Amino acid sequence: MEQNIKAVFTDVDGTLLNSVHRMTPGTRDWIHRILQRGIHFVIVSARSPSGIYPIMRRNDLHCALISYSGAMIMDEDRNILYSRQIDRQTALRIEEFIREKGYDLSLCIYSGDDWLAPDKTDPRVINEERIVEAQSREGTVADLAPGEGVNKFLCICAPGTILEVEREMKEAFPDVAVVKSSDILLEIMAKGISKAEAVERFCAHLGILPSETIAFGDNYNDVEMLQTAGRGYVMGNAPEEIQQMFAFTTADNDHDGIAEVLEQLFAGDM
Repeated sequence: MEQNIKAVFTDVDGTLLNSVHRMTPGTRDWIHRILQRGIHFVIVSARSPSGIYPIMRRNDLHCALISYSGAMIMDEDRNILYSRQIDRQTALRIEEFIREKGYDLSLCIYSGDDWLAPDKTDPRVINEERIVEAQSREGTVADLAPGEGVNKFLCICAPGTILEVEREMKEAFPDVAVVKSSDILLEIMAKGISKAEAVERFCAHLGILPSETIAFGDNYNDVEMLQTAGRGYVMGNAPEEIQQMFAFTTADNDHDGIAEVLEQLFAGDM
């Protein structure tokens, strides 16, 4: 299959980055090798672009990126190829619903590369800022630029509460995508947005087939992307339920799982 691989897609947290949110030297080395060979490398994340740029700078990566789990796609020169938002009126209703429910969560609002938080002092927002190395500003949907909608809402939920929030959000807003990306993180985006849809869209942009790609992921919001790629690799740190869904697994994110696969596929050709 390695002769036909034209693009590599990878999730970020729990996949590309290790448990202290850094890329291992072995993984970085193999990514540079495949880029030098002319294979496209695409970072795919629920993060905003500003939450991805520090990874690219630190590791000297010039590559395309898919942010907001597919709601925004940018080429390697940061030109926006695609952006889809929840319209402003629907976004206002979602924000009001969450506020009236009184959920124990911290809300983050993303529009373009703007990150707003109704309570910027919430420790959960501060922790998210530390992890992604980007800064929010205090505000609500009403504080967005005129005419702007929302690429993504992120609900950072209290432990043990996310399933209730997920269920009630899906019931109240069937026309948006509600996706759990970890045991505490719930993403809300425009209907139809997914990492899988973004992979298909980016492949069309390149003029290649999804079957000519491989993908790496570790969590529930990666499943469709792993199924869409020609071969999906599940990280060793993924939940057992996800590992059992796929034929291909690799080492965990602290032990060069991505590098292990890239070496197996490409070492003989370099």
